[in-house]
Amino acid sequence: MRWYVSIGAVLVAGILAGGDLAGVAAPNGRGQIGPQLVKEEHPSVDVELVLAVDVSYSMDMDELAIQREGYAQAITSKEFLQALKAGPNGKITVTYFEWAASTDQKLIIPWRVIDGPESADAVAAEILKTPIRRASRTSISGAIQFAVPLFDENQHRGLRRVIDISGDGPNNNGSPVTIARDAALEKGIIINGLPIMVKEPSYSTMDIDNLDMYYEDCVIGGPGSFVVTIKEREKFKEAIRTKLLLEVAGKTPDRPVVPTAAQQNREPRVNCMIGEKIWQDRWGR
Repeated sequence: MRWYVSIGAVLVAGILAGGDLAGVAAPNGRGQIGPQLVKEEHPSVDVELVLAVDVSYSMDMDELAIQREGYAQAITSKEFLQALKAGPNGKITVTYFEWAASTDQKLIIPWRVIDGPESADAVAAEILKTPIRRASRTSISGAIQFAVPLFDENQHRGLRRVIDISGDGPNNNGSPVTIARDAALEKGIIINGLPIMVKEPSYSTMDIDNLDMYYEDCVIGGPGSFVVTIKEREKFKEAIRTKLLLEVAGKTPDRPVVPTAAQQNREPRVNCMIGEKIWQDRWGR
């Protein structure tokens, strides 16, 4: 059975009111560290959140701009700030990077504490001021492998550690995505996903049918992990806000969390190497 986030005001109200999340899909748990950096012994923030954003060529410039604006507006929204204050510590830490190929990750915002409107506005301004770029290939595994060490660079300890990955295609570069995912889950890191499905798949692209299933079975994992799928361009910003609200609130679906396909000893519904296969079939390398 598959469950999806129902994007809209009803769900947002439910999150802030502490209601259940029946709409959540739960099929499945850089820089140098300076000598002055000492990780806190006890959690002081509700979540350590890594935002990993796809900037591969399959994303057009309009999508990239909407994606940037979506994160900036979500972080400064009234709903987000209310969810923030409702947490045990009333603050989170966040870092934001863009990714494409396995060796192409660009850190846009190092770890920042968000504890209210002023700090949220500052992070949003940092996101918006960076020039938009595009790059080749899609390596979700590379993004995960880049994200994991970032937690060691964060001075603040959170109740949860979450990698939030957005993308519009399957892994086609670097190591298999399931290897990177499983290594992160072993460290207690949660991976959530935002599969972007606003275009019809075509032979000229690396798009696939059922990208949402691919993310569910091959990318996300950990307790309470979920997918928010974007299938309409006009829902882009709303979906990003909903996803961040869920992550800040730390809600768990009212239905049992289903482990990854590998943990269930079953075959994924989508071939987790489909991106690599498409690339090989088309370009032979």
